[in-house]
Amino acid sequence: MIRRLYERHLARNLVELPERICVLLSDRDLAAAPDKILECIEWCREAGLTGVIFHISTDDPAGLEPCLSGLRRIARVARLTLHWKETTETAGEGMEVTVAIGKSGRDEIAGCIRRMAEDGVDPDAVDERTFEEYLTFPYAPDLVIKTGGDHLTDFLIWQSVYSELFFSDVNWPLFRRLDLLRALRDYQSRARRFGK
Repeated sequence: MIRRLYERHLARNLVELPERICVLLSDRDLAAAPDKILECIEWCREAGLTGVIFHISTDDPAGLEPCLSGLRRIARVARLTLHWKETTETAGEGMEVTVAIGKSGRDEIAGCIRRMAEDGVDPDAVDERTFEEYLTFPYAPDLVIKTGGDHLTDFLIWQSVYSELFFSDVNWPLFRRLDLLRALRDYQSRARRFGK
């Protein structure tokens, strides 16, 4: 009862929300709580966010194939873009949700350079805008949330350079709406400088 009152208090006092957040998970997190992503999407929608990205860090994307059917259920409640191995699937309508399994920021940057070379882009013409046109993930999250004790990954290394970071000491299986609201409250209290 007290927790619900506190959640309502936090939700009522959120004024400045991020447009898009990124939640960093591990393959162990997904295996321990596969349905938590659907819960988190609902919390994000209730809070008024427009998009959420889930990065699932793994050295073996093929090992997560049994989880794909559960992840595809996201398309019932949101517009899902699922990146797995060399494939990208898009389905559903509503809030934008991206799930990227085993993707690396370093690989994404190397891929940008390869595609620019294949397209014959003059190296002297490459600037930030040109580079960003070749990114696989063309959005910059306002807030990156890392649950539990694992380290950050290099996912969205280019796009998240000015993102706010929130480290939750709560492991993903125990992550609650209250923990998301705390992250959003923390974001709201920061003075964003965007590298200036």
